[in-house]
Amino acid sequence: MKHIILLGDGMADHAIERLGGKTPLAYARTPYMDLLAREGRTGRLITVPEGFPPGSEVANTAILGYDLNKVYEGRGPLEAASIGYEMRPDDMAIRCNIITLADGLIKNHHGGHLTTADGDVLVKFLDQHLGDDRIRFITGIQYRHLLVIRGGNKHIVCSPPHDHPDEPWQPLLVQPEEGYEDRQEPGRMTARETADLINDLIIRSQQLLADHPFNLQRKAEGKQPANSIWPWSPGYRPSMQTISEMFPQVKSGSVISAVDLIKGIGHYAGLNIIEVEGATGLSDTNYEGKAQAAIDALRQEDFVFLHVEASDEAGHDGDLDLKLKTIEYFDSRIVGPVYEEVKTWQEPVCIAILPDHPTPVEIRTHVSEPVPFIIWHPGITPDEVTQYDEVSCVQGAYGLLRLQQFMKELMKEK
Repeated sequence: MKHIILLGDGMADHAIERLGGKTPLAYARTPYMDLLAREGRTGRLITVPEGFPPGSEVANTAILGYDLNKVYEGRGPLEAASIGYEMRPDDMAIRCNIITLADGLIKNHHGGHLTTADGDVLVKFLDQHLGDDRIRFITGIQYRHLLVIRGGNKHIVCSPPHDHPDEPWQPLLVQPEEGYEDRQEPGRMTARETADLINDLIIRSQQLLADHPFNLQRKAEGKQPANSIWPWSPGYRPSMQTISEMFPQVKSGSVISAVDLIKGIGHYAGLNIIEVEGATGLSDTNYEGKAQAAIDALRQEDFVFLHVEASDEAGHDGDLDLKLKTIEYFDSRIVGPVYEEVKTWQEPVCIAILPDHPTPVEIRTHVSEPVPFIIWHPGITPDEVTQYDEVSCVQGAYGLLRLQQFMKELMKEK
């Protein structure tokens, strides 16, 4: 049996008064996910281990069956892998957003939804002026880029910018982790030195970006400037088993995503990274292209992990109408085409559907709460759940699973 996971990043949410007390998943029109809920089995999954931040790098790694206590190294190393940067043993890689600051506040975590081309211009400019033998700025995708510090120390406390919209930025500057402030590690600076270096880079980036022609034009057009870097989620090179090593029935597999960190997880998991033209990570992503790429990959391989970012971005922006639209797009343009195709195949395909974490639109940040999931395949005995949403799946036959239990359940002999 082949397996495909269809993951809508941040789809889960809270009950919203404007929706009559329903969640966006319950309110949106999702005929295909509801069909698979009726024909399959459902439950809820804890995707974030205790003590870990509810980030996509944590949740997606756990969903794929990894013990975060053994493999977690933050977003930076994952995104380094996805863009082809092979980390040296003494490297510290850290995710580097380009964001918008105004009136002393973090106005957004994405610099006004930068394109990758615009981000590349700014990153190369920063690397030219701030980079040296120890510091490198490397272009990623859109607003999501990479800062590599040779000899950097990962024991620092950073604030993800999407968790702090409209909050003052200065109190959120990097701090050394308690107990590691001046601890020496061979070949590395201390945590305090690393924090001081990164904070200096943040301040200097603001000075450089303020007068960059790109931002001067944005201001003239009444658009938000991309006027500061914001590094967060540092780590060293991780050591991970591949999916095939953990689950021998998976001889080969692929990952499809517009997001660097998901590609990085796929790289270390031994999955092929499939690039889809027009995949953006936003609501305008190429849904049809991603669905077709998944179908094509599944014809040749045993496992596909298809990730769609759009609902998460809508949640961070606090845009309820857009979040509803992205959920409906995910249902009609991802779940529908995949289901209609694979249900006719001679070799059975198991489909799993879930978000990685909730991104409630009224909070605009990730929360560490269980998410609803569906597992469907030909011949499965359905449970009593008839609709896919956070409340309905409480009654699902799988109950409440934790972390690695999901992948083990998915890969059980059927």
